[in-house]
Amino acid sequence: MKIGFFTDSFRPYTSGVVRSIETFSRELTNLGHEIYVFAPKYPDSVPEPRVFRFISIPSPTNQDFTLAIPFSLQLRYTARRLGLDVIHVHSPFLLGRLGARYARQNNLPLVCTYHTLYDQYIHYVPIGKNLSKVIIRKITRDFCNMCDLVIAPTTVVSQVLVNGGVSQPIRIIPTGIELDEFNGVDRGWLRRQYGIGEQEKILLHVGRMSTEKNLGLLLKSFARVYRHAPVARLVLVGGGPQSETLHEIVASMDLSRQVIFTGLLPREEVVKCYAGADLFVFASVTETQGIVLGEAKAAGLPVVAVRAFGAAEMVIDGSDGYLTEPTEEALAGRILQVIQDDGLRLRLSASARENVKQMSSQACASRMADAYEQLILEKGRQVGRRKQA
Repeated sequence: MKIGFFTDSFRPYTSGVVRSIETFSRELTNLGHEIYVFAPKYPDSVPEPRVFRFISIPSPTNQDFTLAIPFSLQLRYTARRLGLDVIHVHSPFLLGRLGARYARQNNLPLVCTYHTLYDQYIHYVPIGKNLSKVIIRKITRDFCNMCDLVIAPTTVVSQVLVNGGVSQPIRIIPTGIELDEFNGVDRGWLRRQYGIGEQEKILLHVGRMSTEKNLGLLLKSFARVYRHAPVARLVLVGGGPQSETLHEIVASMDLSRQVIFTGLLPREEVVKCYAGADLFVFASVTETQGIVLGEAKAAGLPVVAVRAFGAAEMVIDGSDGYLTEPTEEALAGRILQVIQDDGLRLRLSASARENVKQMSSQACASRMADAYEQLILEKGRQVGRRKQA
């Protein structure tokens, strides 16, 4: 099959959506399919095979992000030349809508992955917040109902869609984890790189430095942890619009030596961070899946996360980590429980490695390919019935 991915975010931008697209692209290609990506152009993006870039402008609310101008005189010619069989859009906006329009015009199956709880991101929308929520919910619902199939990464997100009025078929297919990536990794790199002692316990967070990640709560919880366990260190991997603010918060707490900001790292170094930590910590309440939680488990890290949406399905409470209420006391309490009991931490670690096996990237890509094939067959039947009529 030849599949066209239309997305409003792609590398060099970093996000769970980008990670999902990269993972599915790689695994579907390994299965013998051809993936073509239609994405925004960034100032530092470079030409890549099978990636088509649209002229873009910087987002007024997030300077790291660019907004594609969803117009191209070459799109129709290019897409027909490629002979696309399926259009898979990864956003209900801009390039997602462009992809949907092309699919309708050419009678191609249209798939949409609901990656993001968009109404939880209204802090990026420079208009009335309550009005924005209502509008965004209607836009996303109506868009999903235009598609032949909606992909939800977790059961809880599927239920959110149904409750919100989505009536089209929904399949639950998470972004898979590339398990082999975490085999044979240098587990001492993180400590050597940042001068962390062998007796210190490393709490790790990987993700964008942005409001929706709820890092303020994580920092307050860490301050409580540190008061009871001075061996604790917090490593924050990633960059984003809140980086400077978070540095200031850490300094005001007098924790600058205990909290390490790595900034953006190459993928191979991110994997080394996973491998070298003792516990993964996560406070976001807006994740549809939380790919980083699966990656942490693949590296053998127990997880302590706030119980919300995708995280509630990615962490098996009491088996490979703990889910908590979104309070400093609850989050800090579970973190302390794990780092102060090595036997417990090792048991959770073993379960994390075992439980994540069902989420291999190969298995998830096979499920996605099956979904495409079924849609192509159904679309063919529909065309046949219309011709007979």
